[in-house]
Amino acid sequence: MRDYAITTDSSCDFDQALADSLGVTVVPLSVQIGPRRFRNAPGEAMDSHSFYQLLSQGELAQTSAPNVEEFKAVWRPILQSGRDLLYLGFSSGLSGTYHNAAIAAEDLREEFPEARIITVDTLCASLGQGMLVYRTWERKRAGASLEECAAFAEEQKHHQCHWFTVGDLSYLYRGGRVSRTTAIIGTALQVKPLMHCDDEGRLTKLGTVRGRKQSLLALKDKLKETILEPQGQTIFISHGDCLEEARFLAERIRAEVPVGEVIINPVGPVIGAHTGP
Repeated sequence: MRDYAITTDSSCDFDQALADSLGVTVVPLSVQIGPRRFRNAPGEAMDSHSFYQLLSQGELAQTSAPNVEEFKAVWRPILQSGRDLLYLGFSSGLSGTYHNAAIAAEDLREEFPEARIITVDTLCASLGQGMLVYRTWERKRAGASLEECAAFAEEQKHHQCHWFTVGDLSYLYRGGRVSRTTAIIGTALQVKPLMHCDDEGRLTKLGTVRGRKQSLLALKDKLKETILEPQGQTIFISHGDCLEEARFLAERIRAEVPVGEVIINPVGPVIGAHTGP
């Protein structure tokens, strides 16, 4: 059986150390903030704290997907090495990234007819996407084939719980996720939305709470309500420049739910551009 590589894109919010430890290749998206444009890649991306400071100061940020040729440039060396390829991509409900990846995969199937190339629309974003990549990598490490890993990801993407809340509704308003009225009233009353990615990979509001601390505790409560067989599970917490709050949430989870490892990573600039600090 030929070896295969698991690849994803930088919307997964893996830091480089985690990606390297898993042997996962990450295709970078690009970010424009003020006059500065960069790829969300090691050695090129702005550091997380500086990026969120600029957002807080009113700088506008825009993101763009890798084009077809950029995907092919990253994937071609993998295929030339004799390995097959599995891509787990950013939700098609939120970005054109997966669409471009699917076109690149079709082109490369013609260029490498002996290779197996499978793409999976994860319907996920941020560390929700990262969690699916991580769990699929665990299957590969246990000896699963390319097809088995792809089938696992396709099935499991409908059973992941990736909940989030935000500190400032204005960023979701700019992205068209909430109305102007909701943003104004919510900000004034300190109302925080509880949101997740639905079965079509789009952001959906499922409730609201009053106050930042209560919104964090609501995430913990949702985990307690929905988790199955928590013993040994790895929990992922991502944060937009609020590490102490992420640690607070991690400790509350550990105190009430017998989970295994808790991995905390920053929300990168691609997702952070739309959710804010």
